[in-house]
Amino acid sequence: MMGVGMGELVNFRQFKKRTRREEAEKQAAANRARFGRTRAERILDERRASGADKLLDQHRIDGEDPS
Repeated sequence: MMGVGMGELVNFRQFKKRTRREEAEKQAAANRARFGRTRAERILDERRASGADKLLDQHRIDGEDPS
């Protein structure tokens, strides 16, 4: 009969805080995977985009800007 008795006491405020922290960490991990890129990767993408824009501008038929 030593194991029978009252269960473990739970502080609901601490439980809620812990679950919020765990959810925030999951969200942060998802954001790091989704948005996390190094500076070199961002610069490389910018250079590729500007190169593509220059290439398209060179093949423009009329000399006018579409804006």
